[in-house]
Amino acid sequence: MHVIALSEVTDAMTALVGGKAAGLGELIRHGDQVPDGFCVTTEAHRLGVVPTAEVVAAYQRLGAGPVAVRSSATAEDLPDASFAGQQDTVLDVTGTDELIAAIEKCWASLHSDRATAYRDARGIDSRTVRMAVVVQRMVRPTVAGVLFTANPLTGRRDEMAVDAAAGLGTTVVDGAAAVDHYILDDITRAEAGCLTSPQLARLRATGERLQAHFGCPQDVEWAIDAEDVLWLLQSRPITSLFPAPPSSEKPLPRVYLEFGHVQGMLQPVTPMGMSTLRRQIAAMLAALGVRVEIVDIGGRLYGDLTDLARDRSSRKRLVKLLAVDFGPRAQAVMQHVLADPRFAPTSGGDRRGGASGAASLRTARRAVAGILRALARPEAARTRMFEAVEQLRVSSAAPADLRTTGDRLRFVQAQDADADDTADAIMWPIVAGMLAAALPTALLKGVAGPDEIHTVLGGMPHNVTIEMDLALWRLAQGVGDHRRLLLDTPPAELAARHLHGTLPDIGMAAFLDVYGHRGVAEVDLGVPRWAEDPTPVFAAVANYLRVTDPQQGPDQRFQRAASAAETALEELVTRARRRRPVRGRLAGFLLRRARSLAGLREAGKFAGLYPLRETRRQLLLIGADLHAHGLLDQPDDIMFLTLDEVHTAVHQGVDLRGTVTARRAVHRRELRRRTVPVALLSDGTDVETVLPAASTGDGTLAGVGASAGRVTGPARVVHDPGTAHVEPGEVLVAATTDPGWTPLFLTAAALVTETGAIMAHGPTVAREYGIPAVICVPDATRTITTGQLVTVDGGVGTVTPHGPSTPERVGRP
Repeated sequence: MHVIALSEVTDAMTALVGGKAAGLGELIRHGDQVPDGFCVTTEAHRLGVVPTAEVVAAYQRLGAGPVAVRSSATAEDLPDASFAGQQDTVLDVTGTDELIAAIEKCWASLHSDRATAYRDARGIDSRTVRMAVVVQRMVRPTVAGVLFTANPLTGRRDEMAVDAAAGLGTTVVDGAAAVDHYILDDITRAEAGCLTSPQLARLRATGERLQAHFGCPQDVEWAIDAEDVLWLLQSRPITSLFPAPPSSEKPLPRVYLEFGHVQGMLQPVTPMGMSTLRRQIAAMLAALGVRVEIVDIGGRLYGDLTDLARDRSSRKRLVKLLAVDFGPRAQAVMQHVLADPRFAPTSGGDRRGGASGAASLRTARRAVAGILRALARPEAARTRMFEAVEQLRVSSAAPADLRTTGDRLRFVQAQDADADDTADAIMWPIVAGMLAAALPTALLKGVAGPDEIHTVLGGMPHNVTIEMDLALWRLAQGVGDHRRLLLDTPPAELAARHLHGTLPDIGMAAFLDVYGHRGVAEVDLGVPRWAEDPTPVFAAVANYLRVTDPQQGPDQRFQRAASAAETALEELVTRARRRRPVRGRLAGFLLRRARSLAGLREAGKFAGLYPLRETRRQLLLIGADLHAHGLLDQPDDIMFLTLDEVHTAVHQGVDLRGTVTARRAVHRRELRRRTVPVALLSDGTDVETVLPAASTGDGTLAGVGASAGRVTGPARVVHDPGTAHVEPGEVLVAATTDPGWTPLFLTAAALVTETGAIMAHGPTVAREYGIPAVICVPDATRTITTGQLVTVDGGVGTVTPHGPSTPERVGRP
């Protein structure tokens, strides 16, 4: 079939007619006013010859007047890829010769540079894409534009937005002229601009109808002609919106804070990871006397802080509590929420989010005892902690008598439910170290600045992540004759050879014996550990081998940072005791305890990864059995199920392949998302979008200084640390980082991230290597380009770009 009338197109024909034609056909079937037309199918494009006779006949049936010729690729108007403006549209085409030429122009635009780059960025294989072409009668509008059924700037779902201009809608879509902008909500406004109140009301009603029909917010192109007829030219999903929070039966709005970036994780969590993490995080908070519901929004972990925000007692300290792990961006949005009258404290309201009296008292007693014990005898606290970590490693191993799939599932379920008796020995020394590192800033106000305190907190001992990075550095220094092999061979190939036992012994097996349970986004059960796929480790080794100056070696940098810290500590304490004797003595005591305990911060997560590793191993064995019985397509499909669903598959033989396929598609789509809101309201509002924009006015990017120092160097924007090539002296720019990223720090000259807190993983490790770090720089990975020269000032918290990017650097991983 080479030519088909739009009235005959259904939404099941996307492969034949492309996304735009499928959407138009659905609008026609829905009873909407759509300009009459036809589609030249993908089958004609595959053959490479315009079916002239069929096209001419269809054109004659339209009246042979002016038409619009529009691309309709199979990868177009999709839920996560609109392809807006990426392929050609030709307007006011008259005559068969012009029509054939316009169809050929649309075909050619499928492989334009911009369309190809757009597909590449979204992981769409250009070889699989076909182009159909839509031909429609031209509409002569008096006014035209675009309707968004949800506010595309804020994400708010109960607002619609309209951009409109007189004449053809191309001026709106192309941004070629000034347009009138309208927000459609429950407020009645006086008529203004090119649209009347009745026209706006009609657009809103149309938007409500289309959103209900298609089941998601829509981006609608429309036109109104001289007879006041509203024509619909296109309706497709709004691809930029972050998924909305789950619907709530409660009338008042709710606020959700993103929890994943605390662990340096903005990528979506697999369903299996989500099902376990939600319970673990809620249990951890409950142990501290706080009850927070963890919600899945777009595959990310969000905490419902509504009850805390409305509780008279909790709201007083909420913003301060967010400073330690969540950072200034979270604090700013929560300050805004607390000032919103809709989140005013409720008298005698729901206090579920607050601490219950008995639990709070028990927790407080344990906390005070554990913290004071650690501060009094830090060496003994460290010893107890590492004994507890080792106990957890040993106890997390599965018993040898797990023989059946049912046995393995019972073991996994028990692991998920068991309480950890070693929690106090691990938790309170960490908390003591974090308090000892955080409190001196206030005590030394007016005596020492944050950058001086950051220097004191550099080169911190007893950090398992630093020890891991330095162990990998020593491995790299000992590769000897295998240097060229490791530099010239792709990391994925090296990983495959290691797993098959065909790689020379460079010490990787010994390294993975100790650290193989780690990885990027390692708290997600669904993510492979380094022992399963050591590609990122080999990529890091290659980066280390490029360091040719011994003084820039991470071991030397760490030692310099440690020496600078001890020197700065003595100078600062002497000055503080001279100017403020009591505070100076207390600050000195705390800073010394910080140097003994704050490095332990990474040990808690490191220990928690042992049971996760064993749980994942058992789940993959269960997945292999389900695969053997035809219930899964591959063993790791199990990571796209929940434990309850696995139970039904194991004990009832339920085939869940369709569920896995749908979830994998959503997960792939969310993996491509580069920005994740810090906080959302229940109506979908991204709270940061309604805050006043901060600007330095000179192009300097403002963030928060997290590690002192000033460096100028070329930027390296990294989205995937597994294949990242970071040259010595480059500035690492990332959305966020977790311990799996830290091997990259050993060659980086500085760190810039979009999220984080001063005491989070990335800044902590940056300080300990003595490299400048600036965190919470909004849109850093989009504003800065790879190769662009930037100056990072970790003291004042700024990043200053200098000119355009260097072309030869752009495009490297």
